[in-house]
Amino acid sequence: MVDSRRVEQDIYIADADLAFRSAVASSLETQGYHVTLFSDGQSLLAATRHHAPGCIVLDAEVSGTTGNDLLVELGHRVAAPIVMMSDHANVEMAVSAMKKGAKDFMAKPCVADAVVGRVQQALAEKRGSNGSAPNVISMPGGERLTPREREVLQKISAGGSNKEAGRQLGICPRTIEVHRARIMEKIGARNTADLVRIVYSASF
Repeated sequence: MVDSRRVEQDIYIADADLAFRSAVASSLETQGYHVTLFSDGQSLLAATRHHAPGCIVLDAEVSGTTGNDLLVELGHRVAAPIVMMSDHANVEMAVSAMKKGAKDFMAKPCVADAVVGRVQQALAEKRGSNGSAPNVISMPGGERLTPREREVLQKISAGGSNKEAGRQLGICPRTIEVHRARIMEKIGARNTADLVRIVYSASF
């Protein structure tokens, strides 16, 4: 019988940046995790054929295949939560990654300890997961949002642009930007990608 807690300690990191992936690995190892590093997507996929890790840290621009293609492939093979990162993070990329199976999404540059925190959070949420759907009111600060801000947030987290959200809600794109800024302040999001991550991490 496989020891789930032991499997959870195995972390795969796929990132072309040697310095960054080594720094993250070092930080994880000091917390007791066993880390395997990959410089390209194909090597990561090959490894998952033989062993399913506890969590995967994946750079969206890792060589060998696109990040979203990797998400789809990995989703068919492993149940491990995936923490995805990108140097070119935006709301569309974050929404796409979350819809295709990423548990979390981070904008780079970021410090190694922050990645460790997200990995630990993803593993904790997997242990206590109840399969709930995202709910904007349940997340920290969500109760402070006005009804209109909740509507705007739902449109943004669904991947809509300011123009699309404004058209659907009957308000101008500039007003959407103002609402988004207020929403980010209320729930503590650092950027739009972080905003999407918070929404998709919320549960009933």
